[in-house]
Amino acid sequence: MSPDNNIEPVLCSDASGIYLSVGEKHLQGDFSRLLPRTAENNLNGELVVRAARPKKAPADGHRLTVLDATAGMGEDSFLLAAAGFDVTLYERDHTIYQLLADTIRRALMDSATCEIASRMSLIEGDSIGAMRAIAAGIPSVPSTEKSQSDTVAAASADSDSASFSNETISSPDVILLDPMFPERKKSGLVKKKFQLIHYLEAPCSDEEELLESARSACPARIVIKRPARGPFLAGQKPSFSLNGKTVRYDVLVLHDIVQP
Repeated sequence: MSPDNNIEPVLCSDASGIYLSVGEKHLQGDFSRLLPRTAENNLNGELVVRAARPKKAPADGHRLTVLDATAGMGEDSFLLAAAGFDVTLYERDHTIYQLLADTIRRALMDSATCEIASRMSLIEGDSIGAMRAIAAGIPSVPSTEKSQSDTVAAASADSDSASFSNETISSPDVILLDPMFPERKKSGLVKKKFQLIHYLEAPCSDEEELLESARSACPARIVIKRPARGPFLAGQKPSFSLNGKTVRYDVLVLHDIVQP
């Protein structure tokens, strides 16, 4: 798929919320479409849920945590939240962040999706920096990162001089990596929403840096979404893979989840 560089993506809003317009194409998130997949029998079969869940169930009252390092439109995170995970989503592209923030906002206002969406916390910022901060034991996220709930305010544009709040960052149980797939030669193989996102965000340029940053944060496992026949991220062979028709989830199991 080769986007027409003469067409600029534009964020628009109407009574339905915020949407992205690129020529005659439009993109707006809608988690309510995923509700059939959150029914218990269906949810247990979702590949991303199976990839993230440990073999041993956590102790009563302990909710597993996920750091979605490449949030995009947040659909996998919504499914994980439906499965009971507390999910923190990072999105570095400002336009995609706005689309996703509005999607979560609308989900919180819908009685059918509000409980699930309440387990999703969105931050605008660089997840690589956040994962390195976890590894370094830095007590919070830089003030250059903005959360959807405004609990972390944006301050200096210089990340080297960013201030930190008093909230602690603990290692997540799971880190989800979904770097943008490279463009396919046949546009019919790419869903419309991913065609539009390609206008905004290029495929990952440094897979090694992304994966090593995730490793440094010491999660119990790293779940990596890839094209079904695509290569392993950064050439790293996973502990195991779960295969679908169009996508594959590679799982790196680093250690057992520590029970509280």
